[in-house]
Amino acid sequence: MKLHDVKVHPEKDRLARADQFAWKIAEVASDPVAVEPEVTDMIINRMIDNAAVAIASVNRHPVVTARAQALAHPRPGGATVFGLGPNVRVHAEWAAWANGTAVRELDYHDTFLAADYSHPGDNIPPILAVAQQTGQNGHDLVRGIATGYEIQVNLVRAICLHQHKIDHVAHLGPSAAAGIGTMLKLDTETIYQAVQQALHVTTSTRQSRKGEISSWKAFAPSHAGKLAIEAVDRAMYGEGAPSPIYEGEDSVISWMLDGPKAHYIVPLPEKGEPKRAILDTYTKEHSAEYQSQALIDLSFGLGKQVKNWDDVEDILIETSHHTHYVIGTGSNDPQKFDPKASRETLDHSIMYIVAVALQDGFWHHVKSYAPERAQRLDTVRLWQKIHTIEDKRWTERYHSTDPAVKAFGGRIIIRMKDGSEISGEMAVANAHTLGATPWVRKNYIAKFEMLTAGILDPGEAKRFLDTVQALPSLKAADLDGLTVALPERALAVSEHSGIFAWA
Repeated sequence: MKLHDVKVHPEKDRLARADQFAWKIAEVASDPVAVEPEVTDMIINRMIDNAAVAIASVNRHPVVTARAQALAHPRPGGATVFGLGPNVRVHAEWAAWANGTAVRELDYHDTFLAADYSHPGDNIPPILAVAQQTGQNGHDLVRGIATGYEIQVNLVRAICLHQHKIDHVAHLGPSAAAGIGTMLKLDTETIYQAVQQALHVTTSTRQSRKGEISSWKAFAPSHAGKLAIEAVDRAMYGEGAPSPIYEGEDSVISWMLDGPKAHYIVPLPEKGEPKRAILDTYTKEHSAEYQSQALIDLSFGLGKQVKNWDDVEDILIETSHHTHYVIGTGSNDPQKFDPKASRETLDHSIMYIVAVALQDGFWHHVKSYAPERAQRLDTVRLWQKIHTIEDKRWTERYHSTDPAVKAFGGRIIIRMKDGSEISGEMAVANAHTLGATPWVRKNYIAKFEMLTAGILDPGEAKRFLDTVQALPSLKAADLDGLTVALPERALAVSEHSGIFAWA
């Protein structure tokens, strides 16, 4: 890997194009390096994972809305939409909108956490949609996805957005644009302009993940993917972008991030170096914020040791800065203790998550968030007794660049009214690559089968799994098989009508 020094330059310096970070991203994207077999294997895993969570959320309100908007933009020879068969085609950017929202709605797919955090599987819907519309084959699609992961993961390693209250999808716009550029075999100049346009239009504040968290949390990544497609399209017509978007005096870094004195060291592959960043990412066994994964696993065991929940005096969670301030009591969000809060808010409350995991000994993407579950009186009483603090040890591990040290867990201390304590700690989730039961292909398939049971016909589920596992050898005409169709009349239809469907 080559380390790139990224900092703000005064306009009078006239930073050469070849020295601009967006150009360096574009050079990585336009490098025709082969994709290694283990990377291809993981891409297949993540496509299975995305399809699983998309189908599980296919009739949830935000997904129904996104699908209705997409269906208002039909295009023969366009891209497919999850839930519908290959004969239904829409414009690629709208397919990315609908499918990206379905993938993101349950907060249940892959993650990468470092200086910032991300769900790099969000790159797949826009890249796949463009692949279908432009007639790419499975090999081309694999190359594009490998780039999308590579760029997003390395941006996340080095450039913190959340510290400045910028939403993490600002790293997704450039990565999706770069991935599409790789797949379409675009030249460096075109990808450079697309990357800059995509970053320019995908920066937004973190209020989408603060306070009363709304359905926009599901739409935000698909919006970034949609805008990335449009950015690539404009660049292909020869349109330019604000430059340099990273280093300029009035750039994203200068005014939205660390300011004129900012200094980032960002790794990117050398020319000819394989793109392997996807191997550093990890998926979720449980449908909840990633920092809660290890604590959920830990809670299953600790909860068995408590005989009466009303005998609990208080529960302390010692964890990282990020967990404490984003999903813990350090956020100072009263909504995180509200039994009537939205699913999106509960998903970002480690206090709620630990309370339910302790009591139930399992986690379910629907049952664990049901209103009757959140409002159960003994759960509410326990929930109110939980608080978090930052432990520097866990913060250091969270930010470590050593995979053997890096961790997203914490320590739970249950103090009983009789003065006794029940405690334990866990560094990484069981499903993590360094966890007790690291996930392999069979686990992704099991997750797919669990989430789609009762929704998909078994024959359709098998067809999809057979198709996606043959990804590298798929011809262009086969890519429509990467959608999943529900039985007729099983898809919910929006009760509302917007501008695009105006009759």
